[in-house]
Amino acid sequence: MEARAFAAELTGTFTLVFIGAGAVAVGVGGLLGAALAHGLVVLAFSFVWGRGAPHINPAVTFGLFAAGAVRAVHLPAYWLAQGAGGIVAAFALKLTVGGFTDSLGATVPAPGVSPGQTLVLEAILTFMLVTAILVTAVSGRGGNLGLAAIGLTLIFCILMGGPLTGASLNPARTLGPGLFTGTLDVFWIYLVGTFLGAALAGSLYRGLPKGEHT
Repeated sequence: MEARAFAAELTGTFTLVFIGAGAVAVGVGGLLGAALAHGLVVLAFSFVWGRGAPHINPAVTFGLFAAGAVRAVHLPAYWLAQGAGGIVAAFALKLTVGGFTDSLGATVPAPGVSPGQTLVLEAILTFMLVTAILVTAVSGRGGNLGLAAIGLTLIFCILMGGPLTGASLNPARTLGPGLFTGTLDVFWIYLVGTFLGAALAGSLYRGLPKGEHT
């Protein structure tokens, strides 16, 4: 993995967590504001970088690996950059909004939502997100305009799942705030759920006849 790609993953994940979790922490716009904050960051990175946009999500990287678009040898570097980006972003949030709120936008199951329900919902929503990425950014379907589907998919996933699980869809998004809010006990749920959904999306995409990818 090139240094430029590593830096893109680190800064991209930092931006997503700082803006996305920050919007949740300060509560501006409620659920819609949180969904737009996350989705617009992804939309901006998709348009700026095009098909070479950073993944900014360990589950997305795993989904691309399952689809055959990322080599196994590169996975640790991707995950290190993304995890570091999420942690540094959460630390920056603690420094800047820590006196205003203690939540830091952490993703945790809502009262009454079981670990099993959280895992399944995160898997389903991540499946949708990774599928959108594979069909647009990886296959090139729809050109640059098609990349908008990635940000829009993240927005509608958060609108549905946000009140229930926080709609992480991204282990780095859960790891950073969880580390500084003492909620890492639920991290495994989000890790397993998102990786499960990503693996399913990648495997199904890889199993399609070659002509169906474009």
